Amino acid sequence: MKSADAEQVPMDKFREECGVFGIFGASEAANLSYLGLHALQHRGQEGAGIAASDGQLLRLRRGRGLVSDVFAGPDIAGLRGHAAIGHVRYSTTGEDTLRNVQPFVVRYQRGQLGIAHNGNLTNASLLRDELERRGSIFGTSSDTEVILHLIAASQQTTFINRLVEALSRVEGAYSLVLLTEATLVAVRDPHGFRPLVLGRRGDAWVVASETCALDLIEARYVREIEPGEMVIVDAQGMQSLRPFPRRPRRACVFEHIYFARPDSRVFGRSVYETRLELGRLLALEHPAEADVVVPVPDSGVTGALGYAAQSGIPYQRGLLRSHYVGRTFIEPSQQIRDFGVKLKLAPVRAVLEGKRVVVVDDSIVRGTTSRKIVRMLRDAGATQVHLRITAPPTRGSCFYGVDTPSTDELVAHRHDVESIREMLGADSLGYLSLESLQLAEGEDKGRFCEACFSLDYPVDPRPEDRVAQVPLFKGEG
Repeated sequence: MKSADAEQVPMDKFREECGVFGIFGASEAANLSYLGLHALQHRGQEGAGIAASDGQLLRLRRGRGLVSDVFAGPDIAGLRGHAAIGHVRYSTTGEDTLRNVQPFVVRYQRGQLGIAHNGNLTNASLLRDELERRGSIFGTSSDTEVILHLIAASQQTTFINRLVEALSRVEGAYSLVLLTEATLVAVRDPHGFRPLVLGRRGDAWVVASETCALDLIEARYVREIEPGEMVIVDAQGMQSLRPFPRRPRRACVFEHIYFARPDSRVFGRSVYETRLELGRLLALEHPAEADVVVPVPDSGVTGALGYAAQSGIPYQRGLLRSHYVGRTFIEPSQQIRDFGVKLKLAPVRAVLEGKRVVVVDDSIVRGTTSRKIVRMLRDAGATQVHLRITAPPTRGSCFYGVDTPSTDELVAHRHDVESIREMLGADSLGYLSLESLQLAEGEDKGRFCEACFSLDYPVDPRPEDRVAQVPLFKGEG
């Protein structure tokens, strides 16, 4: 027998990027941050951290693993203060090591500073080379540390001016929360690639990647933090600045397709309602003669509900997902076919046997897992398998904070739909068209980043940074 990390046989999905949280003006800031990060756990499971300020000192606790593991027992008790920021991590740049777990907290000539980042800086390697030539010494391999060095190198007289100067030099995607001894700052890049929302809990101000984090701590949703906006909270209250040149909004459409929790409101829109509409439009574009609609859990559930409602085909849970797969498992010495997928998904034979099945998922990346799911459904007795995807074919990599394979590894980059269908072994395959996706966007049509489908990148992904993305699939062929 050999033991293997569960990450060696991941699902054929894009990876969530990261989640950030911040609160100012609450006596239990660290405890509330813990709850907020717990709500954002789906955005990253590699590591978590919280930095808290009592007005004089920043204290930090971080570690690898889930939020509940990092902050087990009395660990959070030492994070005293009325303000805190937190982060859950899935790496898109930098190794999966403790030194890269955020928030980062540093002490420089003007005091202490903590930072947590969701996104990816496309010019990070250029800036890092420049800073190292000027004498900077980096302690991590994360692009986020570049921002800290730019702030420290700035000659501006106030922290906000130093931050503005630093961010004026970076390109790409960022939703940031920063904490000094006395100030909390939240800021989004001018294109607004990654989400960030503002809330209130009593007298406290709260910022988070998604509204589900506000809901858990019973905070009231105020509004989305706008692209290019900087929100500053201190003892005098909250103020909003617009220090950067305006750019066309290009919010990541995959937040609505896959990343965000269905109960969240992201980019000003209900994720649940958007996914229902994607499924409804998919049924109009790609109908099927079938007996049952089955989702690939969990991200395909809402789209499948929409497909079933529009088509009139009954919805059933024909695949069940295990929520108890840990980070490690024992691989059987006598190889079980598709055992990695079977650890996560189990077919319900009573639903599938003798049935023509429409199976709904949100994306096909490399196709390896989709092929195994189709085979699993047939082994459970499905007479036909019609695969339906609530997104267009994924033809390009993301360079703005989502972990994707290289473009050449994407099955839709190398093959047409009929070739993919044959490869997966499905009786039919239907992707949502880009036109229908844009129809679902409603009045926000044209304001989303759809580069992974259209190859129209809003910010040039520099060749030297293309290799910085961590591979999505480790060890899977």
